[in-house]
Amino acid sequence: MSTCRHPARTFGATLALGLLSACTLPPTAAAAAKLPAPALDAPRTTAHGEQVAVFAGGCFWGVQDVFEHVKGVRKTWAGYSGGAAATAHYDQVSEGDTGHAESVKLLFDPAQVSYGQLLQVFFSVATDPTELDRQGPDSGTQYRSVIFYSTPEQQRIANAYLAQLGKSRIYAAPIVTRLVPLKAFYPAENWHQDYASRHPGDLYIVINDAPKVRNLQRLFPALYW
Repeated sequence: MSTCRHPARTFGATLALGLLSACTLPPTAAAAAKLPAPALDAPRTTAHGEQVAVFAGGCFWGVQDVFEHVKGVRKTWAGYSGGAAATAHYDQVSEGDTGHAESVKLLFDPAQVSYGQLLQVFFSVATDPTELDRQGPDSGTQYRSVIFYSTPEQQRIANAYLAQLGKSRIYAAPIVTRLVPLKAFYPAENWHQDYASRHPGDLYIVINDAPKVRNLQRLFPALYW
């Protein structure tokens, strides 16, 4: 079992800093590349409003930090999806047998950023969709890669994009990201919210998550803020 609270600290400060000095980055950061935009996307609208998207792609600290820097995303929450309300607690989810995935809920303005663009960012810099039930240093079903769709339109767009990426043969290994309906989202404990932005010096953040935000800025300058 591994949890996103501990891995960087288990290296020890000396080894962790050594990894940084050797420019050793997690697989997602090292291999980040701007993927093609979805061929099927929601039509852009001039009317401002709010829609919800939920993604899981490893430790929610880094996924939340990425989307907090995307223009048009108004608010984000770290939390849990896929399991029952009674087990939506960090200590239980970390056991890996609750059915929950560490997830991030986004409230976004479709007049500024489309659902397809969010998917493009998710796959380009936030998650490695070829890693099964793990992500970087974290292993367990709670770290699986999932798109939780909340509308039929989101389901169509996400399903088409998964097929598009699969046919493009961009990845050397099969895509294992799951597409499932969103039944519920449970916000995580307060100390998890905005963790990366509040603790930029945490070695786990420095090694695993800060590179994702830098990749967002590098690959999607028009979407970055």
